[in-house]
Amino acid sequence: MEPKPASASRVEVTHLVMPGDANSLGTAFGGMVMQWTDLAAGMAAMRHARLPVVTASLDQLSFLAPVRIGHMAILVAHVTAVFATSMEVNVEVSTEDPRTGERRRCCDAYLTFVALDDAGRPTRAPPLLTESEDERRREREARVRRASRLALRTALTGA
Repeated sequence: MEPKPASASRVEVTHLVMPGDANSLGTAFGGMVMQWTDLAAGMAAMRHARLPVVTASLDQLSFLAPVRIGHMAILVAHVTAVFATSMEVNVEVSTEDPRTGERRRCCDAYLTFVALDDAGRPTRAPPLLTESEDERRREREARVRRASRLALRTALTGA
């Protein structure tokens, strides 16, 4: 299977926050931002694997800035590492005021997706081709996060 560069999985999605996306404070529901994050990450994973994928996990998501009604939520996602059938995807979410162009970091997260074959079973995803020192660092850090996720899962399930 031919390795693919992280840049080939890059997805950028922009949402204009409308009243139906927001709470009584005039900011996007956290759950809506989470949904957008999952969708952007899923598209990056599908773009890398060229296969259907399912979400396996979402690491911590901390909100740093609200996304207000009338502002844009800009999500940038890309694959950071591939582990046989699973892939880690990083999503960075920013908010932009369309009147000023000012951007602020809203949140970021790491999600894990599993590639599926036509029968819905886990299948191998193409390896990740790291092209820069930054991408190699991100992949090393992804392996540390994966080890932590697996240790936590073992502790919780006893398996």
